[in-house]
Amino acid sequence: MNKKVKAVIIEDEYPAARLLNKMIQNIRPDWEVTILPGTIEGAVNWFSEHAHPDIIFLDIQLNDGNSFIFIEQAKPQSMIVFTTAYDEYAVRAFTVNSIDYLLKPVHEARLLDAVLKFERLSSINAENARNLSDIEFLLQSLAGNREKQYRTRFLIYGARHLYTVQVADIAYFYSEEKVTFAVTRDGKAHAIDFTLNKLEEQLDSKLFFRANRQFILSADSIKSIQNYFNGKAIVNVLPPHNEAIYISREKVSLLKMWLNS
Repeated sequence: MNKKVKAVIIEDEYPAARLLNKMIQNIRPDWEVTILPGTIEGAVNWFSEHAHPDIIFLDIQLNDGNSFIFIEQAKPQSMIVFTTAYDEYAVRAFTVNSIDYLLKPVHEARLLDAVLKFERLSSINAENARNLSDIEFLLQSLAGNREKQYRTRFLIYGARHLYTVQVADIAYFYSEEKVTFAVTRDGKAHAIDFTLNKLEEQLDSKLFFRANRQFILSADSIKSIQNYFNGKAIVNVLPPHNEAIYISREKVSLLKMWLNS
């Protein structure tokens, strides 16, 4: 890359920030890296007074709240790599707003993958990327501005015949004993030949939300959200499911943002 890359680390634990900085310097010693306070308030204030960096390494849970609040307030004109202690299933929803994520503890080989991805994206769209305020729009532009085509129906293999189910008629999907079911609004469960991970790639994220490892919910199916132990929540759906649907504290924030978007 021609210009000197400016990177920012926003991490709630300073030792972790220093370790990440050291790994970045090992991989790209010419980068200019700044470590910011691991708080929403401190990071927002810094972004209001400085030119936005090329890339942010952003911890999901900061000292004073969720990092998505920082994004909403600071509106960073930067590519973002999330860092998180949560597993892959808990961060899949974040990929629409970032170029990558790193699981803690961060490994240098995985960090290098994220750095190379950042450099590829920057090279492909160097002129436009500096002016973008929305990372999702960046990803769409790199795809040639082609609107993604989402699945609209499923072919179901019944006991005696084949039939189709329209995605618009599906309230939610769930996985049980390695079998995936689509539950329609009339309460019928239809076995489909897709994993939930594969479904996430084929469903419109504006209409469906990955609640946990077992459930993908449509917005219309969510009847209510109950507070649960330790910041978690229980989602009640229509038609009702025979088991409680639990979501993590991190996903509660994401779900509320998604429902309010």
